[in-house]
Amino acid sequence: MFAVHLMAFYFAKLKEDQIKKVDRFLYHMRLSDETLLDIMARFQAEMEKGLGKDTNPTASVKMLPTFVRAIPDGSEKGEFLSLDLGGSKFRVLKVQVSEEGKRNVQMESQFYATPNEIIRGNGTELFEYVADCLVDFMRTKGLQHKKLPLGFTFSFPCRQTKLEEGVLLSWTKKFKARGVQDTDVVSRLTKAMRKHKQDLDVDILALVNDTVGTMMTCAYDDPYCEVGVIIGTGTNACYMEDMSNIELVEGDEGRMGINTEWGAFGDDGALEDIRTEFDRELDLGSLNPGKQLFEKMISGLYLGELVRLILLKMAKDGLLFGGAKSSALLTKGKIETQHVAAMEKYKEGLANTREILVDLGLEPSEADCVAVQHVCTVVSFRSANLCAAALAAILTRLRENKKLARLRTTVGMDGTLYKIHPQYPKRLHKVVRKLVPNCDVRFLLSESGSAKGAAMVTAVACRVQAQRKQIDEVLALFQLTREQLVGVQGKMRAEFEYGLKRKTHALATVKMLPTYVNGMPDGTEKGKYLALDLGGTNFRVLLVKIRSGRRSVRMYNKIFAIPLEIMQGTGEELFDHIVQCIADFLDYMGLKGAQLPLGFTFSFPCRQANIDKGTLIEWTKGFKATDCEGEDVVDMLREAIKRRNEFDLDIVAVVNDTVGTMMTCAYEDPNCEIGLIAGTGSNMCYMEEMRNIELVEGHEGKMCINTEWGGFGDNGCIDDIRTQYDVEVDEGSLNPGKQRYEKMTSGMYLGEIVRQILIDLTKQGLLFRGQISERLRTRGIFETKFLSQIESDRLALLQVRRILQQLGLDSTCEDSIVVKEVCGAVSRRAAQLCGAGLAAIVEKRRQDQGLEHLKITVGVDGTLYKLHPRFSLVLQETVKELAPQCDVMFLLSEDGSGKGAALITAVAKRLQQPLREN
Repeated sequence: MFAVHLMAFYFAKLKEDQIKKVDRFLYHMRLSDETLLDIMARFQAEMEKGLGKDTNPTASVKMLPTFVRAIPDGSEKGEFLSLDLGGSKFRVLKVQVSEEGKRNVQMESQFYATPNEIIRGNGTELFEYVADCLVDFMRTKGLQHKKLPLGFTFSFPCRQTKLEEGVLLSWTKKFKARGVQDTDVVSRLTKAMRKHKQDLDVDILALVNDTVGTMMTCAYDDPYCEVGVIIGTGTNACYMEDMSNIELVEGDEGRMGINTEWGAFGDDGALEDIRTEFDRELDLGSLNPGKQLFEKMISGLYLGELVRLILLKMAKDGLLFGGAKSSALLTKGKIETQHVAAMEKYKEGLANTREILVDLGLEPSEADCVAVQHVCTVVSFRSANLCAAALAAILTRLRENKKLARLRTTVGMDGTLYKIHPQYPKRLHKVVRKLVPNCDVRFLLSESGSAKGAAMVTAVACRVQAQRKQIDEVLALFQLTREQLVGVQGKMRAEFEYGLKRKTHALATVKMLPTYVNGMPDGTEKGKYLALDLGGTNFRVLLVKIRSGRRSVRMYNKIFAIPLEIMQGTGEELFDHIVQCIADFLDYMGLKGAQLPLGFTFSFPCRQANIDKGTLIEWTKGFKATDCEGEDVVDMLREAIKRRNEFDLDIVAVVNDTVGTMMTCAYEDPNCEIGLIAGTGSNMCYMEEMRNIELVEGHEGKMCINTEWGGFGDNGCIDDIRTQYDVEVDEGSLNPGKQRYEKMTSGMYLGEIVRQILIDLTKQGLLFRGQISERLRTRGIFETKFLSQIESDRLALLQVRRILQQLGLDSTCEDSIVVKEVCGAVSRRAAQLCGAGLAAIVEKRRQDQGLEHLKITVGVDGTLYKLHPRFSLVLQETVKELAPQCDVMFLLSEDGSGKGAALITAVAKRLQQPLREN
């Protein structure tokens, strides 16, 4: 028993001594945590450099865009071919992806040798050999007469400008075929396949790096997978990068797979401080001296050779084998990575080490075996450490891109070194988790290799192609041609004429209501005025003080909510609520007994017989108060004031909000003769020649006309541009069949149009994995403010996804892009339609005045115009295009239509003065 303990002690001491001896000899290969964090930071800087347009040419880490924009979502289906060229064997596969999202893949494959004379010979012969192997596979599997899409895994650095194209930058590993570098490998293979036209009917849809193939294979099983790493003959990594960070590719939307080509990290000297004499010696004896220096410290092609060079140097220094060297130990390539893996095997490692050393013609002692085994450990541990540092840099970038405190992600892994080395995965995982403690990383082994991934990329490309076609068909419904816009302009102009004429007025959808506002502010207005502004869910009461001559206005206001039960209750309740709000305001301002002239901005279609009389034609914008339509709203307000019996007010004018907007802007710019509201509702007013207004007596001067253009199209004249979504929104509204133009252009409805489109696209399986959330089914849940937010240039897709999450929608990056496109199509059409209507009025004003060229200002108000990032620009461009002889300036009304109501009241008072004096 004592002897056994003595032997165990002797062996433990021997092992400890040998390990210390090797550690002293290879101390440069032992990398501290501090060094690894430093390497991680260096790699992050190299990634940044590779992504930049100006810095990419000098970057050693090339960060090549792959044009893979989406990962599998489970809806892929069909039969695909895949080729895998890049390692010691070449493989052809047929991949069958099942339908109905069952994530079931069946594969049949065949391996073909890649002889040295082929991979180091002529490039044309290489691609002809690949085509020959593909034909053989098709014949063997009985696929000659099938037309199949093909994905080509090509595991060498390529510069891609699209998914199905790639120019070889340089060969790596053992490949050296002549005349291929700087040419498109897809074109080369296509040309080789043309020689077999009888047997091959194949479309190459995707060229894929093996890391991308690995990532896509694993992403099919785990949607969290967004990184692919190969640690095999060579080493490389890819990951999904935000498009906004990839300066080499046009566009900022979505994400794209980036093939880092990290094997070349250090080719610019960035790793010189950690490279050893053995690394330099190995590099000098390689096929590509000075290149792929990071790969030469890590990958399976080189680890065995590194171990051989170290053992040879130790033997020469008398530290191993008693200084003896065998011819095998002196021969390049005699120790392979599989030998390194075998020597590190748990329990069997030492026995394997002895056997391998004896096979190399050496006579190792027990101590030699322990030392050699530890050399293998140091070399492979350094490899895992370096891989971990670079991978940690990628994971940190993903976390920062997503602005997360903690990242949950999956890394797809492949490669013979990772698979066959008994300790490698465990070491890599441990170091990665230590370097990025704020990342929860799952490592998923790619069982089927990168070739399945090429088929998955092809399947995704087919799916995206088909989905894109369907999505484009929907979006095309909202793309108006110039001819269509000219048609809208002409029809709107015709409706203006119908509305102004006594005979046709009753039939016109655009009501052209006289407002009895005959004059514009001239700067002499002065005094204190009360103004009311009713037109949405908020009601505003204002005190407006106007100073004469200086065009100076001071305003005090208070906003009151109008509850839904009041909006849709009785008329008496509505006007009593308004008077209660006025009483609160007067009390708040200390004006309870004051006698003040009042202007009432009432933003609903009214027929006026005078400036202080307005009969409500119909409610819009969600109002439904009973016993109001057909009644004079000024009388209803007066009655409510009487019922309250607390104060008396002089109601001088009832005004539409567009008129208020025009008057507010005309106070600043006398050239302003048009008022436009593009907000919750949509409407326009303008100054018309009295001679054209048949509904009002008199031919002298001008009068403001409230067009009430929201009703344009209620007679079916724009049905040719209405979509099924417009019809659904209209039918679900409070006033079906009415205000059709407004329902295509205003803030109250645009979000609802988007919601209808999203539901339809989801039903077709084109969004949100076909899952419609309960919240998305709720009418009105997609507010128009979401369009403005989603279309904002400053908003990253991550924030778009957060908005969608508020709506209970679990969106992918691709979903977010589609939602953004839908919002853009709906809002652009709205702005163009508004622009066409406005172009009709400015052209009418030009022609009425007999001018060659008209200069006019449009006063504008409304949340859609103010807050949407594109609406105002598209509207202005449309007016310019459709009315080229009109120089139209747009002036934003900062103070709203309430100030306009006070100004109209002031102008009315001014105009009444001479009449009173007479």
